Amino acid sequence: MTSALTFAIAWAVILGLGGGLLTKIGSWYRELKKPSWQPPDWLFGPAWTIILGLAAWAFVLSWNAAPDEGARRLLIALFLVNGVFHFLWSPLFFTLKRPDWALVEVPFLWASVLALCVLLRDFSVLASWLIVPYLVWVSFAACLNFVIVRLNRPFA
Repeated sequence: MTSALTFAIAWAVILGLGGGLLTKIGSWYRELKKPSWQPPDWLFGPAWTIILGLAAWAFVLSWNAAPDEGARRLLIALFLVNGVFHFLWSPLFFTLKRPDWALVEVPFLWASVLALCVLLRDFSVLASWLIVPYLVWVSFAACLNFVIVRLNRPFA
């Protein structure tokens, strides 16, 4: 197994499992007012599995097309920064029960996904397109987060 594939799989598994473990759907969450257009809870796991799998594939494609070690370091940095912002959202929203703080974090996550979408294009057009579902899903989640904050504030 190549180092790129190992990194991509580890990145996707850590974010997927970490996000899942930090997402506790308990009574606090069930009692929140949510918009009628929120998807059912069971859809989030499969959606994130597909999205993170596509992003891991994008990493491998980009790595294989990278012209030199500097480009490969950039790819690792982009995915690590994204991983940090991705990983922060769930504990803010679910563990600390602060959807308002999670909403403040969302633009950083969104910008990191947009950076992947734009910068991977220099390596592989397909890799860039593989990030688009991630960008769409985070955009949708940001809207959902915003409405949940608006419907339920203030948070203490």
